[in-house]
Amino acid sequence: MKRLLLIALTFLGLTACSTLPEELNAHTTDAPITNYQQWESVSSDPTKAAPEKDVRLGGIITQITNQKEKTRIEIANLPISSTGKPDINQKPEGRFVAYVDGFLDPVNYAKGRLITVVGKTLPPEKGKVGDYEYTFPVMNSYGQRLWVIQENTYISRDYYWRGGCGRGAYRCRGYGYGYGAYPVYAPVRVDTVKEVK
Repeated sequence: MKRLLLIALTFLGLTACSTLPEELNAHTTDAPITNYQQWESVSSDPTKAAPEKDVRLGGIITQITNQKEKTRIEIANLPISSTGKPDINQKPEGRFVAYVDGFLDPVNYAKGRLITVVGKTLPPEKGKVGDYEYTFPVMNSYGQRLWVIQENTYISRDYYWRGGCGRGAYRCRGYGYGYGAYPVYAPVRVDTVKEVK
């Protein structure tokens, strides 16, 4: 019964949080580009690029630089879900730059934080990752969202250990599932789940 209640509450929690945050909505009726490889090819080839095409991508902040009137955020790309959350189970693929008007505090937008940005495509810029020459796809971001990784630990007794002790078989009484004076010695199962919130 407790397990069913936990599943129901988890489902309700997921459906309540399964929409795109307002700050990540595109300012266009066309769907924004959400695939890094597609955006990289479009932004690097002027013949394919629609001027200032909207794009929504996410990943891990690798560097932040406050300039005179804007902030430059360098991001290692991670695929994002339909709700804009970066997929922490994937490897980063490629990097891009997002410029945000005004000042962003490097304490909040620290290296290693998860972020999703939405904005307009700008011409690519050349830079370096370490000593490696790199061409960054670039956007002028008009919306961004920082995410946190939340760890949830679930603990439960595994009464189905050793092939079905949870069914109350007499042979299982020696393992502690028994009744009356028999203590419960079923092994404990611990599951840790990481979620982006």
